[in-house]
Amino acid sequence: MNPAEHTPATVAKQSAAHTGGTALRATRTMVARWAPRNYIAVIGSPAVLRRKNGVAARLRQLGAEVRTLDLRSDPLHLVEAADDELGVRPRAAVFESPDVPEQAVDARRALRRHPIFDTVGTLLVVDEQHVARFNRTSGFDDFVVVPFSAMELYVRIRALGFGGADASMESSYRLRNIEVDLPGREVRRDGRPVALTSKEFALLVRLCKQGGQAVSRVRLLEGVWGESYVGSRRTVDIHVRRLRAKLGPGLQLETVRGWGYRLRMPIVEEPTPKAERAARTRRAK
Repeated sequence: MNPAEHTPATVAKQSAAHTGGTALRATRTMVARWAPRNYIAVIGSPAVLRRKNGVAARLRQLGAEVRTLDLRSDPLHLVEAADDELGVRPRAAVFESPDVPEQAVDARRALRRHPIFDTVGTLLVVDEQHVARFNRTSGFDDFVVVPFSAMELYVRIRALGFGGADASMESSYRLRNIEVDLPGREVRRDGRPVALTSKEFALLVRLCKQGGQAVSRVRLLEGVWGESYVGSRRTVDIHVRRLRAKLGPGLQLETVRGWGYRLRMPIVEEPTPKAERAARTRRAK
């Protein structure tokens, strides 16, 4: 077997020949605009994950960063050691269990137990014969029916950042010259994006959601790092110092001596419309 036959460029050309070169190129261009450090988790059985026309293969053809996981494995296997320092975050989680959607429901529950995945949009891939078994109360934000096109897959995953069961309840916050965009998972200072690690972002969001009330180091540690975290409470202090250094005096974060922290009451905003957010990003460049 010639390894060159399976390079990303070759796979993309073969896919373009079957799905329409123009549409695929346009979709690849849109995918290229995604935050390069964010990844899409694709969770399914090993056999399903290996399919040439499956979700993981389609997304890689589009140029997306993909990490795969067995349905029965610990979701923390998706997280790599350097993710936190590099600011790498999960953008969405796709559960590919077309024949047995109940397994995907169990896997989703396992995913939500970990703070790093608690606000990530979730998409269920289901077979046409089993679509009637999809239940909105199972917690998935959306679903897609097999067979699906690369464009449909892209659009549905992209939409998870602006809608869905979890994202619809999220707000954005403005702290003087700082904007915390929860649906877009982005922080801006004076209109310009600020690179935060996943834990720094999660800590900032947790403080915003306190609505100006003081919160203890213990609660912050449990909420951001998880109840099973065995490190020191100093971890919170270290991350607070980093937030202050990156965001400046606009972050009115007070230390409650010997106890925890209080963030000055932020202004809660409605989720920013897609067009308005895009225009603001263009103005900042």
